[in-house]
Amino acid sequence: MASQDSENPSHAAFEDFVQAQTCKDVKHHFAELCKQLELNPKDFRSFYAKLKERLNYWKAKALWTKLDKRAAHPDYQQGKVCAKNKCLVLGAGPCGLRTAIELALLGAQVVVLEKRESFSRNNVLHLWPFTICDLRVLGAKKFYGKFCCGSLDHISIRQLQLILLKVSLLLGVEVHTGVEFQGLIEPSGENGWMAKLNPGSHPAASFQFDVFISAGGGRFVPDGFKHKELRGKLAIGITTNFVNRNTAAEAQVAEISGVARIYNQKFFQDLLTETGIDLENIVYYKDETHYFVMTAKKKSLLKKGVIKQDYSDAEELLAPANVDHEALCHYAHDAAYFSTGGKLPDLEFEKNHAGKADVAMFDFTCMHRAENASLVRERKGKKLLMGLVGDCLVEPFWPLGTGIARGFLASFDTAWMVRSWGMGVPHLKVLAERESAYQVLSQTTPENTSKNYASYSINPKSRYTRVNLSSILSHQVCGSLSDALSVFVRSDSGGGFEELLKWCQKHTTGYKNVNVKDLTQSWRSGLALCALIHHFRPQLIDMSSLDESSAVHNNQLAFSILEKELGIPPVMSASDLANTGQIDKLSMVLYLTQIQKAFTVPAKGKNPKKSFCNNSSLHVFRSLNLTLSSDLFSQTVVSPVSPELSPTPAPAPAPEPEPEAATVVPMTNSEECYFCGQRVYVLERISAEGKFFHRSCFTCHQCSITLRLGGYTFDPTTGEVFGQIPRYLLACPLSSTSTVCTSTSRGWASRFLLG
Repeated sequence: MASQDSENPSHAAFEDFVQAQTCKDVKHHFAELCKQLELNPKDFRSFYAKLKERLNYWKAKALWTKLDKRAAHPDYQQGKVCAKNKCLVLGAGPCGLRTAIELALLGAQVVVLEKRESFSRNNVLHLWPFTICDLRVLGAKKFYGKFCCGSLDHISIRQLQLILLKVSLLLGVEVHTGVEFQGLIEPSGENGWMAKLNPGSHPAASFQFDVFISAGGGRFVPDGFKHKELRGKLAIGITTNFVNRNTAAEAQVAEISGVARIYNQKFFQDLLTETGIDLENIVYYKDETHYFVMTAKKKSLLKKGVIKQDYSDAEELLAPANVDHEALCHYAHDAAYFSTGGKLPDLEFEKNHAGKADVAMFDFTCMHRAENASLVRERKGKKLLMGLVGDCLVEPFWPLGTGIARGFLASFDTAWMVRSWGMGVPHLKVLAERESAYQVLSQTTPENTSKNYASYSINPKSRYTRVNLSSILSHQVCGSLSDALSVFVRSDSGGGFEELLKWCQKHTTGYKNVNVKDLTQSWRSGLALCALIHHFRPQLIDMSSLDESSAVHNNQLAFSILEKELGIPPVMSASDLANTGQIDKLSMVLYLTQIQKAFTVPAKGKNPKKSFCNNSSLHVFRSLNLTLSSDLFSQTVVSPVSPELSPTPAPAPAPEPEPEAATVVPMTNSEECYFCGQRVYVLERISAEGKFFHRSCFTCHQCSITLRLGGYTFDPTTGEVFGQIPRYLLACPLSSTSTVCTSTSRGWASRFLLG
């Protein structure tokens, strides 16, 4: 509560606000502070300035000094760079709130939505040095006096949320709890992008925004983003929190920063002999609770009755119905008691958000990461920049500190992206820079990031020692149809599709067995594609020789002619188009759009590329949320095409021999997979080390796990690729390699605990 010396009501309200230890109390005392100072918290542009002016209190001034120093950084341009931007941040976890703070410093209007009413996560986070420095700059010590005292380098999630919530509110961020986000509402009429909320009558439901940042957790992925699953050898993690009574005896118990079997076999053997508990490792942090995290062996969990029945599938193995919760509590209690030498005799479980013993068991060898960190959507002329931060970007192993460390780094990178957006940087460049920074995020360690923590800013170059923000160029954002479809594009039906369909119908009417009703199934037999070719270039194909039942042959004929004559590579194989259960609509739209462009006569006297901006094709790509110039589009998404063709081309002096009708024309400009040697179609292609690969072929040579760009090591002597893990994560001290496949040594998750 407020100090007895604080006779001024506003000073007392400020003291209560600073010392509040629940989300509810923080919001209550903040509202009281605003009332005492006659401040409108929705007046985000001038709220902080008026707060400083009206709260003439020495304790507050010490905090203002810290926040002013941060706000004075040139990157923020005195809070004007994003003054026209409105940002919705989903999730009031540490990463969501840290992002909101940066956006507020940029001058944007920021609204944060959180489904939960309270901050109840007791688990303790290990902090990298730069995160400690960053939080001190924000005044963490003013809000939580015990923050990283002495050699302490950890903090509970709950306490970290409270610190960041207080800073956010002081900077004019609106934070709403108890509000469920149910999706985006597309622009209509005069309204821009909005959020569908529960309750629907909540004031934030009317908030219109042009930036949407999701920090909603590992399992929440907004539409348009795709996640990849990363899985190693099964490792079962157990976390538990015990009540910390803060007695002198408890204070004497030493923390365990990380004990692994490989370093102390006797300890783990004694644990097994005395208790029957078999662990790979264990960590103990003393914070607001006594926090333990350990990796348990499945055999001992079965023997101790924690897991009722053995299953090969990890999800089935650890399903709640297959876990004896009481036995799990005994298992965690006994492990904690033994590992602290019995010096914590009165171990009592802390309660979790559900009011039950705070102990959990899970498979942490299965983690998810997003394929991309950003995208742009556009509907009815209104653009929306979307980004991911926190666990929904990269699921971490949080005891090591990668969750908060890389989470904060991603928050800064996202703020830099929004800064560029606010400055009017071309959208593709905004996305390209963000993805360039994202490529290095998973490789960051305390060792390979800048040690000049005081100079850290939202500019990625101030933090990453070897970042190249041009590693992905603007034209590579949609450098292949695959990227355009699976990474930076979200599909929406729109008028562009209808115009393209009408164009196809117009030029295939009258052909036998051709009835174009849609942009998918109507093309399966290959006759519609051949009809389009015949309509504009009748000398290239003999329609009378084609059989509707020979779909693969017809498709291959059309694909080959279009590639040889027009330079348009197929987006899938002839057999896939003929036989696949469901034809991908976007693939066909992009392919047919290229054909339309090649066969459409440009307006007389106009640049062909410029004329492309005015036809239905551009509307198609607008409906796909691609904001592209026609010049850029012709360079990136569409392969080089021959000069625009007229329906009846002028005779050439020396025409090439015409291919025989109904014969397969050899494929040209073929791109082969570096590994398997087979042709790579655009939709399944990735590029690395100057070579093309099938996505399914780009796997670790040792363990066959599918790799992602930026997360592999290439051996130029053998031409092999391997998964990548930084050296400091390796448990084996004898290892001399800087990278290693995740499956090359035992105890994959154990290495993550060691730091």
